[in-house]
Amino acid sequence: MAIPLYQAKAEFFRTLGHPVRIRVLELLQDGPRPVRELLAEIEIEPSNLSQQLAVLRRTQLVSATRDGNTVVYALSTPDVAELLQAARRILSTMITVQSDLLAELGGHATQEAQAAEAAEAAEA
Repeated sequence: MAIPLYQAKAEFFRTLGHPVRIRVLELLQDGPRPVRELLAEIEIEPSNLSQQLAVLRRTQLVSATRDGNTVVYALSTPDVAELLQAARRILSTMITVQSDLLAELGGHATQEAQAAEAAEAAEA
């Protein structure tokens, strides 16, 4: 029995649900990188990075090639970079909307405070 598409998508997004995996994918947007460079950039234990890279390999988001003793990782498809860029745009929009709401709330709070001060002054 085939897995419904919505369930496959949920599994896919769960794979992306780890900060180290996202950081690895971001770093690989600039091109293939050896493990030692990923370790230097992410600053985690090698065993932890290895586990996260294994998850990304199993889900075919990254590919690995051996160059002598060095393993080099790359994005399996440019679509992964496009997905990360889309996420950045969505987050940017969300933050902008939240900032606008906060500014609006701040404006209302200021107006309410001014109205309260005016009422107090009128009573005095």
